[in-house]
Amino acid sequence: MKFYIHKLGCPKNDVDADYMAARLIDEGHRPVAEPEEAEAIIVNTCGFILPAKEESIESILNVARLKESGSLRRLYITGCLSQRYGDELLGGLPEADGAFGLGQLDSLAHAMNDGLRLSATDRIEARKLTYLDWPRRHIADDLPYAYLKISDGCNRRCSYCVIPQIRGAYRSRSLETIVDEAAFLADQGKKELILVSQEATLYGHDLRPRSNVIELLGALDEIDAVEWIRLMYLHPAQVSETLLDHMAGDNKTLPYFDLPLQHINTEILHAMGRVSSRDEIERLLDAIRDRSPESVLRATFIVGFPGETEAQFEELLQFIEERPFERLAGFAYSEEEGTPAAARGDQVPEKVRFDRLDRLMSTQQQIAFDENTSLIGKVKQVIIDAVDKDRTAVGRTQGDCPEIDQEVFVTGTPLEVGQLCSVRIESVEGYDLRGVVVGI
Repeated sequence: MKFYIHKLGCPKNDVDADYMAARLIDEGHRPVAEPEEAEAIIVNTCGFILPAKEESIESILNVARLKESGSLRRLYITGCLSQRYGDELLGGLPEADGAFGLGQLDSLAHAMNDGLRLSATDRIEARKLTYLDWPRRHIADDLPYAYLKISDGCNRRCSYCVIPQIRGAYRSRSLETIVDEAAFLADQGKKELILVSQEATLYGHDLRPRSNVIELLGALDEIDAVEWIRLMYLHPAQVSETLLDHMAGDNKTLPYFDLPLQHINTEILHAMGRVSSRDEIERLLDAIRDRSPESVLRATFIVGFPGETEAQFEELLQFIEERPFERLAGFAYSEEEGTPAAARGDQVPEKVRFDRLDRLMSTQQQIAFDENTSLIGKVKQVIIDAVDKDRTAVGRTQGDCPEIDQEVFVTGTPLEVGQLCSVRIESVEGYDLRGVVVGI
């Protein structure tokens, strides 16, 4: 059967979709590049916050129309939303032929083989989930980077988050299988490995014998074809001095610090269930800057959390002006069913949440534009992600993660996808840069 997987949500979800594709290919099914060509479509959903849920449901309804206008015979739902609300989805969306929770690759393959229609979700309780460690992965793109999942689940109890309820407890993947998959990705032409999880800094604590993220980074460093290693999701309370030294050292791990800080006011942080205070966060940022002046810091913040006052929000704005981040993402607080934060009676009105988000991102915009302007005339190492028809190459610096950070448009000599080159920054176009090659 020809199948198409519609990917939604985070890179961790995308990796799960690659495992699904490999499992279905092993059964003799064939992936296609366009949903209109498919006889079966799997929508791999996200269920993290309300906008993601809405996007997932809208996507299911959109592809369901192909049952009338295309060759589609079966529509299956997988991923986080299916894990949490699978039965409700099946009850409310008669277009769907089945829902599968996380890790149910064999069940999905069986349904595809027999063209089954399921009336109930096939899933395992989150607390019983084990790590999804399928031995093969299907890579359908020619991008020079790939996401590599090193763990699943989360042990934190942030008061606004449903991830532990959906994905279960923190489960590290074995070092050996990570290295094996990394070598496979390198054979597929991947020059940059982006390590994803709910919390990279906790990696290995649950393995026997115990391991840690530095040991993992050292093992990946030995793969010759890999040029860059990007470590995502560093919990600010778990970043060790040893990890800081490694990330600032002479190795393939980039000095790119992805920190989900979420706020800076200590009272709000404690209400969120975060274990850091403002003082601790400031000490961490100082330690990073002291070790690696060329480091790039990326932070995420939530505004409009229940009880957040105007003064507490202004404290956050002042903080990012005084301690600017090269990269920053902001989110308006989303009430998630079953979380302590959603049960609070001091919810911030939605309009106020989004007004604060606009103010946060407007402040960050000027910081980002000033940072980009300061790069004019400097030479940066760039990896090429794509080459346009006019031979303009599009790439990223070491300080830019694909899909979420900015790009560099490069001219000066013909380039190929995956090449690393030295680029002199010539001009700025908002969040993006333009430059010319000065060395290969």
